[in-house]
Amino acid sequence: MRIRVLLADDHALLREGLRALLATTPDIEVVGEVGTGREAERQVPRINPDIVLMDIAMPDLNGIEAVRLIHAKCPAVRIVMLSMHASAEHVYRAFEAGAWGYLLKEEAVEEVITAVRTVHAGRRYLSLAVAQNVPDLIGRHERSPVDRLSARERQVLQLVVEGRTSSEIAQMICLSPKSVQTYRSRLMTKLGVRDVSSLVKFALEHGLTPSK
Repeated sequence: MRIRVLLADDHALLREGLRALLATTPDIEVVGEVGTGREAERQVPRINPDIVLMDIAMPDLNGIEAVRLIHAKCPAVRIVMLSMHASAEHVYRAFEAGAWGYLLKEEAVEEVITAVRTVHAGRRYLSLAVAQNVPDLIGRHERSPVDRLSARERQVLQLVVEGRTSSEIAQMICLSPKSVQTYRSRLMTKLGVRDVSSLVKFALEHGLTPSK
């Protein structure tokens, strides 16, 4: 039986490359592609893949938040993160959300097939470059600043840094504009920033939104 894989990345060219690479193996089948974390959250229960290859920095809903939601709904689905970030914090947050593997995009060509097979076999997988940072994670007591935020605050943060107005955000997540403004003020206080440009910098540094 083939390993059924869903690709979740907002770069169509990367998805095309991964699909072509995985097609060279007889035991792996790509069963779907999505371009945002929100689409991944919606499609995983419908497609029911064995593995999801998930980008971290995507619009609408970033990969780590998508993992958290998918893991809660479909705990049997195993997710391998694709990222440009090799920091211990990104790895920590990904595995805390429910990921099974973490792979640097620059190493995807060499390692993605191994990562898919390893995770499908029930073993966790870390990119070789990322594994060097894992000791920094062990025994760690100070958690990421992102962990101070509620799920709703993280959602508002991503939409704010994508340039959405309070009215647009309110409509998207079914809140009043006043409530959105309250969430904005609260998350800025928690993160110790004073303006949207600082929020954007924070979001980019922590892989919460695309850098393009």
